[in-house]
Amino acid sequence: MATETPGTPAGERPARKRAQPRTMTSPMLKAMASPLRRRIVSVLAAQDYARATDLAQQLDVPANKLSYHLRILADAGMVREAPQFARDNRDRVWQAANEVYRLGSPEDPTPDREALSLGAYLSQMELDQHAALSRVLAWVPDYATGRDAEPKAELAIGTLRLTPAEAKDLFQDIERVVEAARKLHREPGEPGVKTWDYTFMAVREDL
Repeated sequence: MATETPGTPAGERPARKRAQPRTMTSPMLKAMASPLRRRIVSVLAAQDYARATDLAQQLDVPANKLSYHLRILADAGMVREAPQFARDNRDRVWQAANEVYRLGSPEDPTPDREALSLGAYLSQMELDQHAALSRVLAWVPDYATGRDAEPKAELAIGTLRLTPAEAKDLFQDIERVVEAARKLHREPGEPGVKTWDYTFMAVREDL
């Protein structure tokens, strides 16, 4: 049964508020040390909700294993149950507690006591990025030669000359574009819609 938000015309989805980044806590950093849990959070953040059975099938993991990892993420405050989307009392539905996370910064520093958790998480992020880049580079020859005509990845590399203020403006513009794209397909199971993982990284020459 569909529900409508007061003031929203029939057939239109209510406008979503802009995702506000949340600084990761120690329990979050520890929870995200698992590759499967990182994938769960990523998939849930890309859509409004997911039924546990559908999520297990999408991630190709046993339902009991998925349930265990969902509970760990729930305890860390990264996912929550969404019974409003359940079809009946036996239907377990989950959604991301937040869409965007960030690590500490000089304005909101990660405590020194969390250095090990932060390091472990960063090591896992490094492995994820290596794995993603390896998949892209293995696919590129098929696309470049026409053996695979379906776009499955995009890799752009270049160099810019910017002041720090101009670089900050550029990154904020990219965040706005990504936020707009995030709102396009929030319903789970939409036909023809694929999940795309993205990474944006800019590195100053003096790093």
